[in-house]
Amino acid sequence: MADARANASLPDMTTALRELHVESASVAVIRNGRIVSTGAWGMAGPNRAATVATPYNLASLTKPLTAEVILRLVSADRLSLDEPMDRYWSDPDLSRDPRRMKLTVRMALSHRTGLPNWRDAKGLAFDHDPGTTTGYSGEGYQYAARYAERRTGQSFETLAGRWLFAPAHMRASGYVSAQGEAAPIAVPYDDAGKPLPVERVTRYNAADLAHATARDYARFLINARNDRGLVASVAAERSKSQADLTPGICAGSKAASCPPWTGFGLGWQLLGFPGGTTMLHTGKDAGAFTFAAIDRASGDGIVILTNSDNGWRVILLILERTGSDPKLIAFLRGQMN
Repeated sequence: MADARANASLPDMTTALRELHVESASVAVIRNGRIVSTGAWGMAGPNRAATVATPYNLASLTKPLTAEVILRLVSADRLSLDEPMDRYWSDPDLSRDPRRMKLTVRMALSHRTGLPNWRDAKGLAFDHDPGTTTGYSGEGYQYAARYAERRTGQSFETLAGRWLFAPAHMRASGYVSAQGEAAPIAVPYDDAGKPLPVERVTRYNAADLAHATARDYARFLINARNDRGLVASVAAERSKSQADLTPGICAGSKAASCPPWTGFGLGWQLLGFPGGTTMLHTGKDAGAFTFAAIDRASGDGIVILTNSDNGWRVILLILERTGSDPKLIAFLRGQMN
């Protein structure tokens, strides 16, 4: 169902979700740095309609949350972007590899640690030398969070509550599953529409599995666009490409819809369009697809949370119906072709 503020351009979302085999979607639209509409459609679980109060698994939209906590700590001079994390934290699996001493927060938040996305059964090992190449890595975010814990002497969940969730009024958000929560998290569904088990998270993951409502995440997105809690020097680093992605994702026929540059910033993929930079991130887990983007210049943005393997199918539709940036839509369409 949609709440009273839901965008009038999304009247047929229930039908669209059914036709695209997506169980539910929750959306928050941002214009000029303010939330102007929210809505939820479809089913959050068997016999349970999705509402704007339903939290969703954020999947990799967790990473920007983690980055924001760490950057606020850097701004408060509690952490450093460029000191070796090894001074405070080293993963036991890397104890015999001297390359661990090169790892920094900057590398972790821009996916340049040389670590894989996730460790395998043999443990954690470098795929590449740190700082030499770009490789998407959830392990890098975990590393940075553990460094933050050791450097500050506080748990990462405590740090996140103090430095992000409380000041951003994200009351329906967290890294760990809430016990007895009033609004249960949306049940994940596979591409055939079969419900999957809901994973109860008892230990934080800095790169995955955090939960939030679309409205809560939109509050965070506005904070990030406004550089709330960041000193100017850290905000400038967050807004700058730390790892060039243009050659990899804008090759061949995709070049026509690409911006002049795109790269990883600190926590976000950045799209360097003429007139402004867009901060973008997506997330995908079994039974979840999520999307968030905001134009730093205009303050226009959107959060889309779904509980389906097919959730990616509704992203362009929702962007088009909400009047989102045509340049962003063209870029995404080009990436899907």
